[in-house]
Amino acid sequence: MRKQELYNKVITYFQSAMPVAETELHYKNPFQLLVAVILSAQCTDKRVNQITPPLFEAYPTPEALAAATPEAVYEYIRSVSYPNNKAKHLVGMAQMLLKDFQGEVPDTLEQLVKLPGVGRKTANVIQSVVFNKAAMAVDTHVFRVSHRIGLVPKTCTTPLATEKYLVKYIPESLVATAHHWLILHGRYVCMSRSPKCETCGLNGICQESLKSKIR
Repeated sequence: MRKQELYNKVITYFQSAMPVAETELHYKNPFQLLVAVILSAQCTDKRVNQITPPLFEAYPTPEALAAATPEAVYEYIRSVSYPNNKAKHLVGMAQMLLKDFQGEVPDTLEQLVKLPGVGRKTANVIQSVVFNKAAMAVDTHVFRVSHRIGLVPKTCTTPLATEKYLVKYIPESLVATAHHWLILHGRYVCMSRSPKCETCGLNGICQESLKSKIR
């Protein structure tokens, strides 16, 4: 099967099986989503959603968060992974938003990655979810699923290489949605351990499942 044909079949499946695909993080504005995505690094969305309501109540704006201390923020986020670093990043991020971006979340990769706690993956999430740009954020789920299905070759050994390969074959208008398709598929079907291959709708075309049948 040619690569584009595989992509077309995968896209057709997801369009049917998952017509609505969006972030599971809870937020009301771009600032809240930025905070939530920073917190979600190496942490589950479920955990983040549990701690953000009181955090957002205490620090509803960049101004409020910028005026806080990392020690104070830590008390709200202590149950996430790496809370000390993330507390420092959140306060620093809010301060930079005020200093350099008039308190508004920027919409470009170059500007977003300047913010403390924001790497390429986080920046791409913000670009795709908030600004509906064709940005492919590659987290562990996207990386795993795209390799298992066969969307990317083994030579794509980094998130950046995987990102660049995926956007070559996915129509620009679908990149933002495809990001969520792959994440949700990895979260609930194609898990790292014990993937649900038997009930997966991609069983007949997934390269990993085809290899298993040959064995």
